[in-house]
Amino acid sequence: MDKASRKKESRSESKQNGSDSASGATLGGPSLYLVATPIGNLEDITLRALRVLKEVDLIACEDTRQTLKLLSHYGIQTRLVSYHEHNEMTKAAELVVNLEGGAKIALVTDAGMPGISDPGFRLIALAIRHHVPVIPIPGASAFLAALVASGLPTDSFRFSGFLPSKSGQRRKLLESVKGTPRTQVFYEAPHRLLETLADVGEILGPDRHVVVAREVTKLHEEFLRGRVGDILKELKSRGDVKGEITLLIAKAEEGAAPSQAETVSVAQRVREVMASEKTDEKDALKKVAKERGIGKSEAYREWQREK
Repeated sequence: MDKASRKKESRSESKQNGSDSASGATLGGPSLYLVATPIGNLEDITLRALRVLKEVDLIACEDTRQTLKLLSHYGIQTRLVSYHEHNEMTKAAELVVNLEGGAKIALVTDAGMPGISDPGFRLIALAIRHHVPVIPIPGASAFLAALVASGLPTDSFRFSGFLPSKSGQRRKLLESVKGTPRTQVFYEAPHRLLETLADVGEILGPDRHVVVAREVTKLHEEFLRGRVGDILKELKSRGDVKGEITLLIAKAEEGAAPSQAETVSVAQRVREVMASEKTDEKDALKKVAKERGIGKSEAYREWQREK
């Protein structure tokens, strides 16, 4: 097939599946458009995204007030409907009914790409099951922006969304990436960042390299790069941490020394804590369980077996 024929066939397929890829084209048939929106700077939106937001029949958004700021900035008056984590179970079905009735709907979140640590999965999956075309309109993404500017390897990485809010679950996850051969990327709440960095230092070692990307694309954008122990010390000196946070953890270095928590048995570590901190068995077990990311009952069983 020659180049002209391939181009003609591609345009034909795009028309059939509702794509609007041709420059200046109006939108096709009923489709769900996943539209990326700015993560801080209102200029970080594509021309295609603006056109889609103008031409769809309805915009389903996480917070109508937040989306209205963006639409007002660009003079877009498309009707809005609320779609968020608290109503998506019922709202997804309603929106698919509209799509099957011929509507063209854009899905947006407060910032970034719909479905990435934000509502959207249920609606997207339901639309696909009902054979409604789902069309991505790519754009800004906080974790990708942080990753490419981090200085850490990008040839292999894993994005895992928000870290668990509970300490035990978070520490267990960190244990699982201790020997990772790839860059690990997480979102974290600012009020938990210091505790999380302390966990990273204890479990992965104070010399593990990390990057804290804060307020990416916003006025006070900042990247803190270095050993986790140094970054933690710097942030502690500032007081409260504010802003949206992306935490990146470098892959394990070959030949890196294991952390203290993994070089001794539970029983030995409990005795060390009791001696060094002048604490009782119960508190020592609690601390060791936290270090290892395991439950207190599991730590107690190991302690009894090894006594």
